[in-house]
Amino acid sequence: MNAQDTSKQPEVTVFRGWKETGKYVWSPYVVKLETRLRFAGVRYTTDVGGLKAAPRGKIPYIEFRDSSSASPLLLSDSSLIIQNLTERGTLPDLNGRLGPAERSHDMALRALLEDKLSFYHAWERWTRNYYTMRDHALWSIPYPVRVIVGLLVHRNITATLHGQGTGRFTAEEIAAFRLEIWEGLSALLVASRSSSKGGDDEPFWALGGSHPTEADASLFAFVISVLISTASPDSQKVVKSFPILLDYANRIHDRYFPDYEKWTL
Repeated sequence: MNAQDTSKQPEVTVFRGWKETGKYVWSPYVVKLETRLRFAGVRYTTDVGGLKAAPRGKIPYIEFRDSSSASPLLLSDSSLIIQNLTERGTLPDLNGRLGPAERSHDMALRALLEDKLSFYHAWERWTRNYYTMRDHALWSIPYPVRVIVGLLVHRNITATLHGQGTGRFTAEEIAAFRLEIWEGLSALLVASRSSSKGGDDEPFWALGGSHPTEADASLFAFVISVLISTASPDSQKVVKSFPILLDYANRIHDRYFPDYEKWTL
């Protein structure tokens, strides 16, 4: 992480839902939040946490304390956490320097990932690779109870995907939609890398600028989530078929996450 005056830094604990340390977790929203903190050089610790303790019942959430806080604040939802910390001045406004067209482009990229691709990933994990996903996501629940809870989660997610629309498509159609998104993102990164003024090992950014934007935190997170999740075998094949995606992720990892275990290819 980038060096800052630690005496003035707030205390931030990121509750990630899993107990492993020094590793990425499967949730792209956790990775997105950690990436955003590391882009800013904000030091933080990690903990497991749980849905019962989480505001809004969502992972990730954080406990935040700074010099102006009489007691720790609990904040949840990765986007709202980032917005809140930006308004407090803890995080810089990555998109503050962007013009209207670039802001719209950044917003569209995040929506493509978080409001479209995420449903295709949920479908792949919870319907095509249910048992792998169940045992990973519900690791803290004893096995006999996990079976029952897993069925309830599966039913809820299936209903959500049907209502949202993803569940109404065939496996072949979803695979084609997913491939189209990764193809488009790969083409964008090829253009971004070619226009980058950094060195061969320096990170390059989705919008082609000299600094990351909010979209980079999301894009990196979704690439990492696919690469480490054993419940995403089809998506893994797709992502690994585009060297530019791996190069993009490798460079950001090496710069901002050198202490984390790297995925295997």
